[in-house]
Amino acid sequence: MVLMLPPNQLDTILTLQFAVAWAGESGDDDPRLKWWDTDMVSKYGGHALLKELAPRTAEWAALEVAREAARRADETATRRDADPDRLISLFRFGFALDEQLQDRIASHKLSGRTPTQALEKLPERLTTWNADAFADWLASGDKPKVVKEPVGRRLTSGPPQDPCETARRLAQALVPLTASYPCPHYRSASA
Repeated sequence: MVLMLPPNQLDTILTLQFAVAWAGESGDDDPRLKWWDTDMVSKYGGHALLKELAPRTAEWAALEVAREAARRADETATRRDADPDRLISLFRFGFALDEQLQDRIASHKLSGRTPTQALEKLPERLTTWNADAFADWLASGDKPKVVKEPVGRRLTSGPPQDPCETARRLAQALVPLTASYPCPHYRSASA
């Protein structure tokens, strides 16, 4: 059975994904964590090009490209596992939920609202880069226990039933911030 999440829960996960995707960019104008080689969400980076190509949805497109770069970095890391289909990460929840997230982005784009209007917690994240403030935001709450594996940081507990809580804990496990993407993940009992 596929669990259909309400829009507000999808938005919570998207906010975390977009914020991490933005923070992981290597922008020339505003370098951040440099986990992936993109510069989409900056005034003089890819956003300027996208504004010419798709003026109405340029902000969404820039975030989507950064999110896709993050998803690919995440996929590269999870492929190092013998059974990557059993892994759950911030950019890999499984087909059904990943599709719901894509559909939610499409719905937001059709609404005519900007990302910062549609995702109320996002504006405070997409401001001037401050690694310490970002780490503090990610780490709020109880820090999950992790072990280092070739894939990245595996959370030792099982994933929570609530996908939003799963996303929050995966985001918390990004701290401490490192020079390369630490790929926090859960190993599920079954694929």
